[in-house]
Amino acid sequence: MKTYAGIPEENAQLETSKVVLVTVPYDGTSTWGKGADKGPELFLDASENMELYDIETGTEPYLEGVYLAGEITEKSSPEAMTDAVYQKTKELLNHDDKLFTLFGGEHSVSIGSIRAVGEKYENLTVLQLDAHTDLRPDFHGSTSNHACAVYEASKKHNLVQVGIRSMDVEEREHVNQEQCFWAHTIANNENWINDVLEKVSGNVYITIDLDVFDPSIAPSTGTPEPGGLQWYPTLELLRKVFEKCNVVAFDIVELMDSPMPKPTAFLSAKLYYKMLAYYHINK
Repeated sequence: MKTYAGIPEENAQLETSKVVLVTVPYDGTSTWGKGADKGPELFLDASENMELYDIETGTEPYLEGVYLAGEITEKSSPEAMTDAVYQKTKELLNHDDKLFTLFGGEHSVSIGSIRAVGEKYENLTVLQLDAHTDLRPDFHGSTSNHACAVYEASKKHNLVQVGIRSMDVEEREHVNQEQCFWAHTIANNENWINDVLEKVSGNVYITIDLDVFDPSIAPSTGTPEPGGLQWYPTLELLRKVFEKCNVVAFDIVELMDSPMPKPTAFLSAKLYYKMLAYYHINK
């Protein structure tokens, strides 16, 4: 039995695990860097080579259980993939006592999971950490394109965007300026984390595109952008979100295969595990 991070099978059963993890190795709409379909494999491999004691919190999050709920392999069309993710998320959300997590794949995989979570939880905040706005209504003939990852969420939920530093002019009309924290303003605002926290409340879905980080620490993404977030300030934000809010689900996307993917893969593994630690210490 393959388990997350190679944890003992007793900590990887659906019935007793407090976390479920779905992987979506999909890369059907990426337009530049290809290889996000290898992201889940790279993430799981890195997780198996990671120490399972978290120094900051003094905990071993895996002891609360992480169930690998399988991978979604539907790729006949972007819309079919979105529906498959939606259906799988709905199924797993029937387990009320478990945190739903997803690892992509490109960012389009988040559309279906956010849709399902939004149907279950009222007053949902979607906290997006990303270099790109991803607010196109459609792109290349599809509403399930990676460039449309949070457009639907922006119309249905409280969308808060952090780290943004790239977008097309057509997306400008869909940006809520009061809810968008541009990377260039974050760089000059020592209070940016508290400013973000003021916009985030209640039930929260966190979606993290790894290109939100500066390419100096996370180069293996589909569209790396200069001027990104650094590791410790990002963890501080996440820790405080878990402290303040009821985080009901999160995803991490856009880990790309490359000639040297291990640094970014390991960052993603540590990021996922850190988020589990923050979740459990606040329950």
